[in-house]
Amino acid sequence: MTRTIAPEPYDSAVAAGLWRAYYTEVSDRWYLLHEGRRTDPDELEREVAARTGAELAPPTGQLLVGRYGGTPAGSAGVRLLDAATAELTRVFVLPGARGTGGAALLVGAAERAARELGAARVVLDTRGDLVEARALYARLGYTETGPHNDDPYAEHWFAKALS
Repeated sequence: MTRTIAPEPYDSAVAAGLWRAYYTEVSDRWYLLHEGRRTDPDELEREVAARTGAELAPPTGQLLVGRYGGTPAGSAGVRLLDAATAELTRVFVLPGARGTGGAALLVGAAERAARELGAARVVLDTRGDLVEARALYARLGYTETGPHNDDPYAEHWFAKALS
């Protein structure tokens, strides 16, 4: 199948659908691990509404959507934290498209977008239970660092110099 990655407005219906799937999965994983329950639907709606993705709008950010066979299948975003540092965020691939190499392609496209924004390095954070994400970032040359933010859900921080 054909795979494409292209910029997408952060407030598009495509972005909203992917983010809802992303937040549902990562929130459910956290609550199942820590409280033995799925996310309360009202809480999920509040979180989705609170995190609009506006920080991923040009000129200081970029949202990318990967399509697999023409269907939206994943996302990755970057935003400048300062003139030389971009943050990689919202990396997600829908379950049906996993295992096809799409996540690595999305991260690579996000790194190119970060360079175009002027960044010399990329940082990111993730949780301990998201072992697949941590393995992906390590495989792609990211190294674990100290914290670069105080996100209450962040447990691991990574960085990579852009060449």
